[in-house]
Amino acid sequence: MRLPSSVLVSVSLFTAETTAALYLSSTYRSAGDQIWQCFTLLFTLVPSVLVQLTLIFIHRDLSRDRPLVLLLHILQLGPIIRCLDAFCIYGSAGKVEEPYVTITRKKQMPWEGQTEEVEQEVGQAEGKLVTHRAAFARTSVIQAFLGSAPQLTLQLYICVLQKGVSIGRGTLMVISLLSIVYGALRCNILAIKIRYDDYEVSVRPLAYLCVFLWRGFEIATRVAVLVLFSSVLKVWVLPVVSANFILFFLHPWVLFWSSRSPFPENIEKTLTRVGTTIVLCMLTFLYAGINVFCWSAVQLRLDDPDLIDKGQAWRRLAVYYSLRFVENTGLILMWYVHRTEFYQWVDAPVLELSLLLGYATAVLFMLLFYQFCHPCRQLFSSSPAQGFWECCGSLCLLLGTLSQPGSMRTKPPEEDTGDDPPCVTKGDIGQSLCGAV
Repeated sequence: MRLPSSVLVSVSLFTAETTAALYLSSTYRSAGDQIWQCFTLLFTLVPSVLVQLTLIFIHRDLSRDRPLVLLLHILQLGPIIRCLDAFCIYGSAGKVEEPYVTITRKKQMPWEGQTEEVEQEVGQAEGKLVTHRAAFARTSVIQAFLGSAPQLTLQLYICVLQKGVSIGRGTLMVISLLSIVYGALRCNILAIKIRYDDYEVSVRPLAYLCVFLWRGFEIATRVAVLVLFSSVLKVWVLPVVSANFILFFLHPWVLFWSSRSPFPENIEKTLTRVGTTIVLCMLTFLYAGINVFCWSAVQLRLDDPDLIDKGQAWRRLAVYYSLRFVENTGLILMWYVHRTEFYQWVDAPVLELSLLLGYATAVLFMLLFYQFCHPCRQLFSSSPAQGFWECCGSLCLLLGTLSQPGSMRTKPPEEDTGDDPPCVTKGDIGQSLCGAV
């Protein structure tokens, strides 16, 4: 039985960020900056409430007689008590004989073209720990992209305006960045486990390091670009961010309506149609929030019983990063053109080049991960790097063709190539619903 270290990391980041945000908001109040205080508290309390509701939903506490646990969640102490419960279960494991066990079957990674199926016994204690890990993996994503990401953007914007970084603000920014990177890392791990749920997946430390660097460069450069753009064109930052968010929010719904599929009824048996609609809206809201800052690693698909597309299309990945690179370049150029004397202390060309190289470095680590460090790369039907660059080349060729006046030549659509094996067993609905993030 593995130590629930991921639970401890999630709770530590949640507690540290909440504490740092409350301290910083008190300093804003002392300095008379009520606007910054309100926004800091907003980006702290709203995700905290969503984390409590997620834990209650996953553990089904509303249908169980646990008033003390519900009270602690109301007091925003739910993650702490859940963490203590997980470690108590881990400490008492093996001391009491399990009344019954569950047999699970997982395939091992192919070796010399052969795949073996292994049976494992999962006791009650280990099953509870699996539930705790899954719950905190989902809450880490919620905390990262609905709380830490806007919090980091806000605090960096304040630093730019004040031309300085205080100790409290710097501490909160570092913790927020770590929280976002960890949440994005959990997105990748969840995507792998959901796509290959019938395989025994083991992620190596080198893969974790590669994803950490990939996500770190991607998110840091994205936040920096948004902050620089908003500092000179305050009127346009809201339309740009809103357009990104609305596009990713409506995209799954447009695909669902165009498919003419029936309304999903198998998300949770206890939910009414109104409750199911609310859950799907919250899911797409989180999906849009992730894609505004980084690649979500999965494609939300409401017409699928599992709510996600288990295929990894390299074309979709290439289009996202190509368009995001173009958007970041355009925003940086707009900042360069409209920058004021306020930025005399900044070497603008060097800063522009650094941000673009930072995003290119993120793409490089992404390719390294899929090419060499992905735990299921043996199941890929094509080379990730080759597919990515071919899609980028096709996109550039298409843009060049469209830019030529009078050119009406079109290419027949090509089918996306996935990296999944021909047969993928569907996981349970609860895991897929939360894992779509």
